[in-house]
Amino acid sequence: MARAEAIIDLGALEFNIKRLLSNTKAEGLAVVKADGYGHGLVPVAERALKAGAKWLGTALLDEAIALRDAGITAPIIAWLTPVSDDFESVLKKKIDLAIPSLGHLEAVVKTGEALGIPPRVHLEVDTGMSRGGALKEWIPLVTRASELSKSGGLEVIGIWSHFARADEPNHSFNDEQLRNFQARVLEAKEAGISPKILHLSNSAATLTNDSSHFDLVRLGIAMYGLSPDVNTMGDSKALDLKPVMKLRAKLHIVKDVPAGSQVGYGGTATTKSDTKLAVVAMGYADGVPRNANSTAGVLVGNRKAPIIGRVSMDQFVVEIGNDSIAHAGDWAYLIGSEGGDGYTADAWAKACGTINYEIVTRIGPRVPRVFTN
Repeated sequence: MARAEAIIDLGALEFNIKRLLSNTKAEGLAVVKADGYGHGLVPVAERALKAGAKWLGTALLDEAIALRDAGITAPIIAWLTPVSDDFESVLKKKIDLAIPSLGHLEAVVKTGEALGIPPRVHLEVDTGMSRGGALKEWIPLVTRASELSKSGGLEVIGIWSHFARADEPNHSFNDEQLRNFQARVLEAKEAGISPKILHLSNSAATLTNDSSHFDLVRLGIAMYGLSPDVNTMGDSKALDLKPVMKLRAKLHIVKDVPAGSQVGYGGTATTKSDTKLAVVAMGYADGVPRNANSTAGVLVGNRKAPIIGRVSMDQFVVEIGNDSIAHAGDWAYLIGSEGGDGYTADAWAKACGTINYEIVTRIGPRVPRVFTN
């Protein structure tokens, strides 16, 4: 039996997708990049499609290719595609590509011409995030794309962009980005582009901004039952979402230690009284953040046990207290529980000064994924 495992509830995933799509008339794109946000690329993709998503989205071409190799035939878009990527395999497998610049467009079209396959592309426009997408190059990009479309060398499937502050639903910058997007789409149409699909919304906008839904909404963190921002939008429960991942590891040893005992590398913590400590068989090599503080921990026997000392590469220590009846070999739940009030990905994020996205996506390959319904 595994010393640690991530339990992935595909039934909860399906519930979340149906809940999100009930909020819109647009089609849904399930974002499964980063191994399905750490939940498992192919099983998550297959269940997302069963739940009603029509599209899949990845960052990397390798992720998109893995989906095709698994037998998935639904439309897929990959959006982080350096010009040096292997576009030949992608075009043969009918994977859509995001195009953020003229350089990308020319590289993809060159491969398409050599294969006799018109690339399917989504032109990416920078509406204010200053990350991906064309900005000053937008007019030259849509002009060139129009020329190629008319000659049959390109198929423009969509135009898209990305919100920077959708998880702050009342921020005025969201309206500014929406206006920018609409203006850039108009410029593209004036240049002769007739996109089939417009998409701008992420999870937060899907939940809060109907005017940004257009033809397709991209379901990211909320699909996995986590809030885009617990401070501005509330937690999973407030959003009627079910966390999909539980994370647990075995207790390696349990032992009594006296007051004044230093714990872990550097002796950064000291026991305040005679107590019991337990070693959890999971560490930063598995994705447990090294900088996690004592506001995070595990649930053992339906009791919370906080971290004490530094997280090590393969293990960390928790204080379970003198009256604990926990034993070596018991399961300790880092995220979720089997009935008790356990720690959440949000709690771990707060303890590490980060966000829930990072907590779930960093769970490493040494931790097997166990899929349930």
